[in-house]
Amino acid sequence: METQGKVITCRAAVAWGAGEALVMEDVKVDPPQRLEVRLRILFTSICHTDLSAWKGENEAQQAYPRILGHEAAGIVESVGEGVEDMKAGDHVLPIFTGECGDCRVCKRDGANLCERFRVDPMKKVMVGDGKTRFFTSKDNKPIYHFLNTSTFSEYTVVDSACVVKVDPRFPLEKMSLLSCGVSTGVGAAWNVADIQPGSTVAIFGLGAVGLAVAEGARAKGASKIIGIDVNPNKFPLGREAGISEFINPKESDKTVHERVMEITEGGVEYSFECAGRIEALREAFLLLGVHASPQLLPIHPMELFQGRSITASLPLLFTQCLQGQLNLDLFISHQLPFSDINEAMQLLHQGKALRCLLRL
Repeated sequence: METQGKVITCRAAVAWGAGEALVMEDVKVDPPQRLEVRLRILFTSICHTDLSAWKGENEAQQAYPRILGHEAAGIVESVGEGVEDMKAGDHVLPIFTGECGDCRVCKRDGANLCERFRVDPMKKVMVGDGKTRFFTSKDNKPIYHFLNTSTFSEYTVVDSACVVKVDPRFPLEKMSLLSCGVSTGVGAAWNVADIQPGSTVAIFGLGAVGLAVAEGARAKGASKIIGIDVNPNKFPLGREAGISEFINPKESDKTVHERVMEITEGGVEYSFECAGRIEALREAFLLLGVHASPQLLPIHPMELFQGRSITASLPLLFTQCLQGQLNLDLFISHQLPFSDINEAMQLLHQGKALRCLLRL
């Protein structure tokens, strides 16, 4: 209560340039404005979207100084005018694709790409007034936001449409995984593909999203799950997630889809591309992510006549994940203090980490 309505000075990891080490420094965080929420971030982790933004792979999306981060969990510190469904002390997850509830997309059944709060890597300010809520502590210069969330900070301001309340009985360190990677993978398996018991599944890329697909497929009773990755160090974790067959494209004298056809004697019912690579997507398609590459996917129209289809998945939250159906501990490969965020970035960059949980 002592901080409500006041500017908070806290620690944040600030990106000052493409590929430069994040700088841990004091920043000012403004109070939330109308329909905004200020959060105390307790746990955050790093996914490849943060890594890509940090590298500055897409020049059009570069904006500095900036506070990255979007996979996190925390507690509401204060709410702005008009926020009625949340209060200080609520346990919450920030989400990068929100829902206003009023636009034509939100009002249409089966749609979840809100016109105002859909994922937008170009966005760097708040929707309400087009300004930032972060400022440097020394000279009061604005610091840009990232993916509606900016969780690499002890405090952040988020549009209320991009915050989800969670049951306080569940541990926030595990819940943080549901704000991005795990919910994307499991949601793809459960809600988008709706995998049926006894079916066969191929997964390209065994990072957090790919292993989450495997966990979802296992929980749905898939009879055979095939994992494809160039890093054999991921195979032991894959076995824990229910993968029974592994293919390393670098060690095969055949194309991946040919090898999978052999293993399954004809192909799989469900094929998931979780590597973010055009080549992998092409191989996955032949068995029946947001891609930074400008390449187009080569598909002949006649190939669609064989019953193949391509569907994208966005993160979805669901309480089933917390009822023992999924092993969330599997995804936390490292735990570090927030001050070691650059080490965590390098672990992911080097392929040595699945999810590195940072405690703020």
